[in-house]
Amino acid sequence: MHEFTFKDNELHCENIKVADIAKKVATPFYLYSYKTLIDHYRKIRTAFRAINPLICFSVKSNSNLAALRALVRNGAGLDIVSGGELYRARLAGVNPRKVVYAGVGKKRSEIEDAVRFGILFFNVESEDELDEIQNTAGSLKKKVNVAIRINPDVIPRTHRYIATGKGETKFGLDFETVHKIFNSRWRYPNLNINGVHIHIGSQILDAEPFENAIKKVLEFLKVYKIEVEYFNIGGGLGIIYSIENPQTAKSFAKSVLPLLRKSGLKIILEPGRFISGNSGILVTRVVYNKRTPRKRFIIVDGGMNDLIRPSLYEAYHKIVPVSLREDSSDTAEKADVVGPICESGDFLGKDRLIPYVRRGDLLAVMGAGAYGFTMSSNYNSRPRPSEVMVIGRKFYVTRQAERHADLVRGETIPKVLK
Repeated sequence: MHEFTFKDNELHCENIKVADIAKKVATPFYLYSYKTLIDHYRKIRTAFRAINPLICFSVKSNSNLAALRALVRNGAGLDIVSGGELYRARLAGVNPRKVVYAGVGKKRSEIEDAVRFGILFFNVESEDELDEIQNTAGSLKKKVNVAIRINPDVIPRTHRYIATGKGETKFGLDFETVHKIFNSRWRYPNLNINGVHIHIGSQILDAEPFENAIKKVLEFLKVYKIEVEYFNIGGGLGIIYSIENPQTAKSFAKSVLPLLRKSGLKIILEPGRFISGNSGILVTRVVYNKRTPRKRFIIVDGGMNDLIRPSLYEAYHKIVPVSLREDSSDTAEKADVVGPICESGDFLGKDRLIPYVRRGDLLAVMGAGAYGFTMSSNYNSRPRPSEVMVIGRKFYVTRQAERHADLVRGETIPKVLK
């Protein structure tokens, strides 16, 4: 599942002690396992090899340049949602014909950059956006591929904030509007509208919602005799954070491959969390222990600005001491693991059975490789942490921690205030 394991009571990332890394890298920091990252990409690739899909890793889940480069070197494409992610994709050396561009609010400048780069597809989310891409392509004298994102109105059984395939969300277009667009393709001479796209949500644990969405789209194409070349089925495969029992890449493929094979279309997948989620942890250090009449608190130097998922989604991340003492099981009691941010919502875990830890001890927040650093912020004027990757028997700081000077970069005080 992943390469974070205990050996002789010490947590290792692959073959390196996490505690040894923490001697040279200030906490908090994100730590990634290269082997875990690539193994999970290969699991998807192997499971779907019968149809040879284009697998575009979702950059929004983990945009670290080293992680992107590692995946691109192993054959992955990239799914992007902003001009900044396009910039990162280019630095990672991706083949532009392996880039798909999603997102509901692409600006003209972003569209221009992507057209000039020569990406494979725009996933279009509205008629206004379709017009904007048509006009931009015309001004650049280019013919551009687009896929229409369909909102299939299915219930994905995940947190409401990450359910994107229900009819009331901002994502995609209803079937009637999509039908109208395909009937008026002639209105878009600079566009090649030759694909459809769905993405129904994230952290989805079983195949049924995917099957339902795929069936609805394929039936729609069949009934209205709409001819396309590509079908992008998105991503959203769940991972284990605690007691989940998510589908494997193999079982997911077994469920949807018959439908995809029968369609005869070229298939694109956009996995993110499945590839990167369990490839990373957040390493944080105990600052204080605190007891109140009602609670035990472990106060650490990592907070909601570093990892917001627990506060935002009430998401569960397993939290373990990096070094286990001999008496650890005897001293375990429930505690809230909280950060230094001035918010009651600043917690990494609540009511966790954790052994007694001393000031200076290290804790590992597991499953933090997806939507961890990418959602971090400078709230409370806190510099964002380092990112570190283990490759083989060495570790590399792939992003330096920010300094206080970075917090005010670009700010000025008007002369009138001086």
